[in-house]
This record gives sequence, C-alpha cells and structure tokens, in this order.
Amino acid sequence: MDEKRDNKEFWNRYSKLYDFEINKFSGKAYTEMYRLMASALSADMDVLEIATGTGLIAVNIGAIVHHMEATDFSPKMIEKAKKKKAPDSVRFSVEDATALSFKNNSFDAVIISNALHIIPEPDTVLANIARVLKPNGLLIAPTYSHGHLRETTWNLNAKILRLIGFETYSKWTPDEYVEFIKQNGFHIERWHVLSAAFPLVYLEALNITD
Repeated sequence: MDEKRDNKEFWNRYSKLYDFEINKFSGKAYTEMYRLMASALSADMDVLEIATGTGLIAVNIGAIVHHMEATDFSPKMIEKAKKKKAPDSVRFSVEDATALSFKNNSFDAVIISNALHIIPEPDTVLANIARVLKPNGLLIAPTYSHGHLRETTWNLNAKILRLIGFETYSKWTPDEYVEFIKQNGFHIERWHVLSAAFPLVYLEALNITD
C-alpha cells in the first residue's frame, strides 16, 4: 500500500476511540452483522478477517469457526485487540490488505467489514482476497454507503475529516457497491442495507473460479 495514502498514523491514534465510536453510532448494526455472519459461517471453517480494528468482530464470532486470523494494518489496533478476551480460535496479527502474506487458497471465508471504502486500492484488496480464498470460498464484506450524499455535502464532509487524517476514497450507493464486487469476479449470494451512522450494505459473495 502507498505509505503516503494509507493514513496509518490516523488509525493508530483512532484505536483509542474505535470501540466507543462503533458502539455509539453503529452498535445495533454490528449486533445484526454478528448474527448474519454467524449464520453464514460454520465450525469447520478457517477464516481471515481483514481490517479487524480492535477485534470487535473476531471477539464476537471467532468461537463459531475452526480458526480465525484477524488482521489489521495498524499495529496500535492489533495491540488493543490483543488485550481483549478473545476465543482460543482467534489469532491477531498485522497485515497489509494489499499484500497479504498468506498462501493461495488458504481460507474458507474472508471477512472485510467497513473498510473497502477507506482503502485507496479496493480492487487490489479484492484480488488478494480472491487469491487467498479457496474456490467457491465465502466473502463477507459489509461496507458503509455514502453514494446518497450530494457532492457538495460529500466534499465538505471529506474536507473536514481529511483535516484530522481520515480519508474516504470510494463513494458508492448500495447498488453501485454490489456491482463493484461483481466486477471484481465475485458472485453475490445475498445483500441488504442495515441502519447505522451511514447506510451499511451487508454483503455475502462467493469466489467463483473457472
């Protein structure tokens, strides 16, 4: 990932507020995400989570799978995640989503939650996910949708957030986001919009290979 664009410094600082912000603005949506993810995963699965943050998802659903690699590019996020009481099946580590170190066809499922819109190269991340997923493996990729915002509102919000180091690189409506995942080679299984601080598109897709 381009170090000039990855705003890692912001996410290292934000690790102190991450849990509070998620619970305050998207707590109900996250609870529903845990339920949906639990219904899609099973006890025999090896799962990779990208952009785990402080490990909220891993801590809440890790016990239902065989093994879960919960990763983030921010060392401070992982440092905080490791302090939580996580299931024995969960291992936290630092990974760059654009250059994953795992072998091809390593995982039955990959979770990347609320991150693709804040990554400069989402296509590269999806290509890495497709590589490490087994054929017909499951992608679970909930993502906030900002496409409903008018350009003036979007530009003003983005400018304010950029002042504190936060960058949002992609602005999709729910339909545009679904199409983006399709265009990157995944077959959509189900998706719908959850209510959160911004509309949250919960999406599951399969890594269909020829």
